[in-house]
Amino acid sequence: MLKVLKKVSLFSSLTDEQLEVIGQHCKGKSFKNGHLLFREKDQGAEFYVVMSGSVKIYTSSGGEDKILSLFKSGDSFGELSLLDGKPRSASAAVVDDSVLLTLDKVSFLNVLRENFDIAIMIMQELCTRLRDTNQHVHDLTFLDSRTRILKHLIQMANKHGVRQGTTISLRIVFNFDELSRMAGVKKDTFMEAIREFQTKQILTVTDEGFTIDLAKLRG
Repeated sequence: MLKVLKKVSLFSSLTDEQLEVIGQHCKGKSFKNGHLLFREKDQGAEFYVVMSGSVKIYTSSGGEDKILSLFKSGDSFGELSLLDGKPRSASAAVVDDSVLLTLDKVSFLNVLRENFDIAIMIMQELCTRLRDTNQHVHDLTFLDSRTRILKHLIQMANKHGVRQGTTISLRIVFNFDELSRMAGVKKDTFMEAIREFQTKQILTVTDEGFTIDLAKLRG
């Protein structure tokens, strides 16, 4: 459990002893693909850390989902509504069969009260996420669709993939519907850009994931 907690950005600067304090309150739970963890507007009850698998965070409007984030091993989510007491700002669902660590609201808040360093780490992470949100808004406003799609794929690969020289590979099911929503473009626009990237050998897509060749970007 400590190995997973060390990967969490909220806890990256904490000592093993501090991580053990958090681990004492965590419970491991297994979830099947498609399981809904919580809905937008639900009251927050738990904080989550992904041990394996992946979880999507999304909002729904007019029968269509907009994916905001995809969390994989070492990522955490769900702390916002525990801190401010307001309903969930988005929904969360398991994308692959996953194992999550959960920390209930009472234990979560008690850990913060008793550990100032942990509270500071969470504040810093929230600031980082706010900056990311501001950057996303900027991208939607000023970047064209092709650039936005490519930037999104590179960010995903950098965060969750493996780099070898100028190539970055990510093992993930290439779901065109979900990825187009995450990039904030229509599916046909997304597919057109993907075909262009493949033709130029910037992007290679397989059944197991995709690979980006950064050297081809300079070609």
